[in-house]
Amino acid sequence: MEESQPKTGKYSLNFGLILGLISVVFGIMLYTMDAHTSQDPANTVISIVIMVAVIIWGIISFRKANNGFLSLGEAAKLGAGIALVAGIIGVIYTMVMANVIDTDFALKIAEVQKVKAEADGVMTPEQIQQQYDGTINYFWISYPIILIFNIIAGLVVGVIGGLILKKVKPTY
Repeated sequence: MEESQPKTGKYSLNFGLILGLISVVFGIMLYTMDAHTSQDPANTVISIVIMVAVIIWGIISFRKANNGFLSLGEAAKLGAGIALVAGIIGVIYTMVMANVIDTDFALKIAEVQKVKAEADGVMTPEQIQQQYDGTINYFWISYPIILIFNIIAGLVVGVIGGLILKKVKPTY
């Protein structure tokens, strides 16, 4: 009688929901502190640490359920799957933020970028204005970019986690 192997899809969904929920809570926390449009590197680092921690947690949980065995492919699938589910939740949250909660969200982000570009002094005023207008008019392009970035980052974390945690089933 063969033991049933756990499914990567189930773990991807469950841990993706956990990561998505934690990310939304972090986003709401930033919103309540009026820091949701800041480009503070600390916010990015915290988000990445949360992502890595939840993906590794998901990989370890899958490995435990799989009698201690884990292939590199399973780890990569888990990383990308968890990140995909969390990315979808993140895109939905961003859409709600930009269209319902803070309708000036894109405008605020464009303003932060404009101030930073002016302070850097690298771009001409025309280029800065063009970037400002582009951010406002094409903010919708950030939605697929968020999703693509999440999947790639999840895949990388999954592969690295898989390289560290992999244990192949012996063949007899």
